Amino acid sequence: MFKYYNMDQVILPLDLEVKLQEKDIAYTVNDLVEQIPDEAFASFLRDTGSPAYHPRMMMKVILCAYTQSVFSGRKMEALLKDSIRMMWLAQGYEPSYRTINRFRVHEDVKELLRQCFVQFRCQLVQEKLIEEEAIFIDGTKIEANANKFTFVWRKATEKYSAALVEKSNQMYDELLEKEIIPVIEREDQEELSPKELHEVVQKLDEKVEEFDKKIKESAEVEERKQLRSERKRSKQYLKQFKDFLARKQKYQNDMSIFGERNSYSKTDPDATFMRMKDDYMKNGQLKAGYNVQIATEGQYTLAFDVFANPTDTRTLIPFLDKIEEHFFKLPQYIVADAGYGSEQNYEDVMNRECTPLITYNMYRKEKKKRYKNNDFHSANWEYDEETDSFTCPNGQKLTFRYLSNRKDKSGFTRAFKVYECEDCSGCPFRSQCTKAKEGHNRKIHYNEKWEQQKESIRQKLSEEKTGEIYGKRKIDVEPVFGFLKANLGFTRMSVRGKEKVKNELGFAFMAVNLRKYTAMSS
Repeated sequence: MFKYYNMDQVILPLDLEVKLQEKDIAYTVNDLVEQIPDEAFASFLRDTGSPAYHPRMMMKVILCAYTQSVFSGRKMEALLKDSIRMMWLAQGYEPSYRTINRFRVHEDVKELLRQCFVQFRCQLVQEKLIEEEAIFIDGTKIEANANKFTFVWRKATEKYSAALVEKSNQMYDELLEKEIIPVIEREDQEELSPKELHEVVQKLDEKVEEFDKKIKESAEVEERKQLRSERKRSKQYLKQFKDFLARKQKYQNDMSIFGERNSYSKTDPDATFMRMKDDYMKNGQLKAGYNVQIATEGQYTLAFDVFANPTDTRTLIPFLDKIEEHFFKLPQYIVADAGYGSEQNYEDVMNRECTPLITYNMYRKEKKKRYKNNDFHSANWEYDEETDSFTCPNGQKLTFRYLSNRKDKSGFTRAFKVYECEDCSGCPFRSQCTKAKEGHNRKIHYNEKWEQQKESIRQKLSEEKTGEIYGKRKIDVEPVFGFLKANLGFTRMSVRGKEKVKNELGFAFMAVNLRKYTAMSS
């Protein structure tokens, strides 16, 4: 005997909500988006044309699709016809994949996503799932939606641009020497600008037209042969300078796209080529990607941002600015790994009246016995405050000589006190102590401010409370990237352009949050 089954009979109830489980993720998505204030949707209103789908409904549909690891607009459209969750959230509407794709990259969606993160954090605080004592910051590189082998490198562009300048100057001098064109006014004698190259092209064009006219008017065969020969030479110069002009404009455009970067992709100019960890053996490859930064607590992403530079050191300050301006007030402790440890970053965090729990590159190495027992590390040398000098293993004094200032790429200046040994000649430890050439003495570049900051960090991390908070870093922020890439399956962007990428990452990180929150609530 079988249970009753008849395809020709209507089955009740028709309300889809009844079919959803009590703690279904669709309810979590619905509750979150419903918390967004109505004012945030005002920018989507329009007075003409067919009424648009409600942005609240579109937000729910896309967020729910992302929680199910669906990132394609066409697959979302299919889910709206198949999935009970999606059908209930859309309330019978079936927006096309084009509508879905246009909506998720819309510039005003950025504000809706910001509201989602703000409301979600308020909910976590209200339910006491986070303590608001610290935030944990880390970054990862995610591959851009860019074609292979579309790289443009700054060094190559600069090299070819310099060769172009040299060749165009040389050829321009030839034109003047052979009196093919008259002298043009130049702003810079070092190189021809695109405007000046265009002027040379015009004059050569006029010269060719002049030869055409003379050939047409000439009746003598020998004269016509001579004119054709001269016209051919002018045509060759004209072709060359047209090429110079096109390349000059291309190189200038490339340099404007680079900004402070060293590369970009032709298919996604906002993406930079970065070393990606492709497998467990860390056999990385250079791929176009984005450096994604997140701030977490309790393994929930509370804020995020996207950067073009591959190193984390220069992302901390703008990321903290973004958090303060758009997401929430910074807590007492800012926790991050050694990739963020720098004099500028420590100073900035302290100026915000926060405590940096951020290690530096040599932090773990300095704690090892091998480092502490190495007599040739200047950090282990005896220092005399009265004479302001260090004593090397050979008993020689390194006295203060002068101050040195160094400015890095970001424009931050570091001050160093330079100490030099009295005499390194004949020292039995010279080969172990210094790599300075013969006739030169060992020098120490001592950054007093940096050393004080490092001492402060070592002291903070040795304390019980702050040491315990820093110990949570690995189990708080790093699993989020695991959830994103392994569980959600989000390993590559499906849109191009930095602003569109930010929107997609907003949906992806909020999807991770909602999946974790729903699982914890069940």
